[in-house]
Amino acid sequence: MKSQVILQLLGLAAAAVPPRPSQGEETFLIQLETEQRWVTQEEKRSLRLEGTGFIDKTYSSNLETSSLTTAAKKYAYPSSASHDAAVKPLFGSLSTDLLKSRLTTFSEFQNRYYKGGYGAQSSAWLLDLVNTTLVEAGVTSSLGATVEAFSHPKWNQDSVIARIPGKTASTIVIGAHQDSVNWKASNQQTSRAPGADDNGSGSMTILESLRVYLTSPEVLAGEAVNTVEFHWYSAEEAGLLGSQAVFEAYAAEGRDVAAMLEQDMTGYSAGMQTETLGVVTDYVNKELTEFIKLIVDTYCDIPYAETKCGYACSDFASATEAGYQSAFVIEAPFEKTSPYIHTSEDTLETVNYAHMVQHGQMTLGFVYELAFTEF
Repeated sequence: MKSQVILQLLGLAAAAVPPRPSQGEETFLIQLETEQRWVTQEEKRSLRLEGTGFIDKTYSSNLETSSLTTAAKKYAYPSSASHDAAVKPLFGSLSTDLLKSRLTTFSEFQNRYYKGGYGAQSSAWLLDLVNTTLVEAGVTSSLGATVEAFSHPKWNQDSVIARIPGKTASTIVIGAHQDSVNWKASNQQTSRAPGADDNGSGSMTILESLRVYLTSPEVLAGEAVNTVEFHWYSAEEAGLLGSQAVFEAYAAEGRDVAAMLEQDMTGYSAGMQTETLGVVTDYVNKELTEFIKLIVDTYCDIPYAETKCGYACSDFASATEAGYQSAFVIEAPFEKTSPYIHTSEDTLETVNYAHMVQHGQMTLGFVYELAFTEF
């Protein structure tokens, strides 16, 4: 009976795919909230400019049964925070100087567009920095920690994945996208797109969180119950391409992901009278989102505000599509996020490093609590 249901779902999914145009310029199959559609690059650009979310399915293999059956495994999360005595002492090591210096370099690339040479260069720089972080912490030898370039044959920019093994294969994923784009320009491969906030801020926030997480005596002693991964996805701006490939691969391999937290934009706070973190409540896992609210209340110096961002607004949607429980925290309620993203004006001058630290505290609380949870 179960196999019949899966086959029916596969048949429905296949039938829903419209035929590809037979000639003309390159087209891409995108999944909108209610339909699939073939579009040109210019049509993708127009959708992004108007704020419409979509998933680019052109290279997807998500009709395989693995990505359907993964959804059966569900997790419950702690109802209280129990590791504050271990987590809060880590906060003093979060460095605004490191955040600023690394974000400065990251935003100095002409752009980090996934198809261009700049995107490949910025990804290689990031891979080297993540590797240095693991080596300097001493965890490559003591814990068997690794970093890999997750390659994407159809475009130039690799995703980057750092893995710190725990006692079990159950995995806690912290994600951010590394690419940037200037959708207002006519040529995305050459135009200036510093992407300081979107999403240099999120990328450097989770990197600094990784560095500080690896100073925990309990983590260094190998006491973490669960495996922890930090992901930097390529090609988010073009339709969640990098994260989609990663999570489809994980689903096909039967990887056990217990929770996935995305952070996309963590540095802009100028639009708020009262500084908050934006906890997204639509298209996310409700139970994991409630746990994140608990984490913000416990570990942050500012409150959260619930917000919505619409269909496929960032990479957590790829985890959800693969059947994994995911959540999303952004810098502010959605209507008060940076107005400069996807332009040449998304610069360092718009970034509040103290606000990034609040995201770092939330990340440390989240990852530590779940790394030491026995599911």
